[in-house]
Amino acid sequence: MESIHYIGLDVHKKTITYCIKTITGETVREGTIRSDRQSLGQWQTELPGSWMGAMEATMFTGWIYDYLKPYAAELKVAHPEMLKAITAAKKKNDRADAETLADLLRVNLLPECTMMSKELRELRRILRYRNMVVRTAVRTKNKISGLLMEVGAIYDKRRLHRRLYFNQLLERIEDVPESVVDLLKLSRSNLELFEAVQKKLIKRLGKDSQIKERVELLMSIAGVGEVTALTWVLEIGDVERFSNSRQAISYCGLCSAQKASAGKEHRGPISKKRNKHLQTILIEAAKLAPYWNPHLAAIREKELTRGNRNRATLAVARKLVEYMLAVDRRGTPFAMEELPKVA
Repeated sequence: MESIHYIGLDVHKKTITYCIKTITGETVREGTIRSDRQSLGQWQTELPGSWMGAMEATMFTGWIYDYLKPYAAELKVAHPEMLKAITAAKKKNDRADAETLADLLRVNLLPECTMMSKELRELRRILRYRNMVVRTAVRTKNKISGLLMEVGAIYDKRRLHRRLYFNQLLERIEDVPESVVDLLKLSRSNLELFEAVQKKLIKRLGKDSQIKERVELLMSIAGVGEVTALTWVLEIGDVERFSNSRQAISYCGLCSAQKASAGKEHRGPISKKRNKHLQTILIEAAKLAPYWNPHLAAIREKELTRGNRNRATLAVARKLVEYMLAVDRRGTPFAMEELPKVA
């Protein structure tokens, strides 16, 4: 029977350092290769038989994982926050990191993180790009308002970003430097480009039938819109990865950091160890959802009586996570009559 080898891969932008070990910990080979598909293809043909691999999660991990996975008996991605064996090591370099990854893999102590399918990661990349486009569009709108205020122009802020009104405004404003008019036109053309890109991205995201079905179920919750539902589906992936709502809330970064020792407990601000994309969307949704959902409005009002608006927003966001987790697991539309009473 052919023995399996364990390979640790320390991935960087230009190079990949590797270490190959047997089950007993004997080093078979180590070295460095270029971080490109041709070099990886040549490298994997020279490997000594069947192998399992491990690499740390970085921005370069995705394509390397997709390329090597068909050749490996098993390929795992380690959670960088939990790799204390590397971060706390006295001796830290690429070769030592690759060796540590190989050792953790062979003794089954690798802190593995969830790796979504290639298709889901592609859609998630599109959604994150769409969110960046929206943020850029908002900054552009603010810049248009700022330029007009700098030159003392009078305008209707509710109609400013409508094409017809904007064109009419440019024709009638007086004593405005030509450079400002040019900047306003440039900003307007950029804004139209951003809006067109956003519509195309949303249309592309809605083509997957399985994702579309999950999104429609989540949108049955009053106060949950298309972007919030899409973000949940593409950032969470398989909903069964969370055994309870507390784990999901923690993943979304909607709970405070906890430090407890010798019977004393200290709660800090909301944790920085979270999915920041999901956290941002949920907090934004929590500010608007109570206007459409009476139960969420009751939760918000209860927290506001304690005098902290931010805690009220977090309470609504946590309840949204509970609702979406339940609907996503159950696979049935949200039913208002099932809501418990708020104490």
